[in-house]
Amino acid sequence: MSHKVVLASHNPGKLVELRRIFEPHVRGVVVLGLDDVGVSDEPAETEPTFEGNALIKARAARDATQLPSLADDSGICVDALNGMPGVLSARWSGPAKDNAANNALLLAQLDEVPDERRGAQFRCVVALCLPDGREFVQEGVMPGRVLRTEQGSGGFGYDPVFAADGYDRDGAGNDVSTAELTSADKDAISHRGKALRAIAPVVAEHL
Repeated sequence: MSHKVVLASHNPGKLVELRRIFEPHVRGVVVLGLDDVGVSDEPAETEPTFEGNALIKARAARDATQLPSLADDSGICVDALNGMPGVLSARWSGPAKDNAANNALLLAQLDEVPDERRGAQFRCVVALCLPDGREFVQEGVMPGRVLRTEQGSGGFGYDPVFAADGYDRDGAGNDVSTAELTSADKDAISHRGKALRAIAPVVAEHL
């Protein structure tokens, strides 16, 4: 018997990533995106925290579908920018959620920041909201640094400008972005991978 869970997102990259990570941890669960359930609108992300915004989205999807719903809110927090863009990561360059523009703006803002001060971390909070009103939250963090140029074509968002601690150099000492990692390597260390693996047993227990 299969159970349905809604991921409160229209982002196909997130849906593929969630299905890939959940597969070995949550058997018999069908993960649907908002497009799959005919939900076109997403609520405004008005909270100042990742947890608050994840809960807003998961609650809205649950209310619209009456199905268990998952949502994440994530972003890059840069030391030299006092933790920004943070919850504004997707809209850093404006309301269009333009990845290329966001990356270009971030690199421009850090143009004169030396390598030793380019520390950053990706943070992700995943919320699970059940039809009976119960809610669960888990968090994942991936520390690293911001590169000076975009590298790689994998992943999405800020992946081309971010190098994760422990995976930031190749054998010759060259920079490696998370957009250049294999899916398996990225899932093992990513903020979203950590948060999803933490929420997976909760999903399995309560479905």
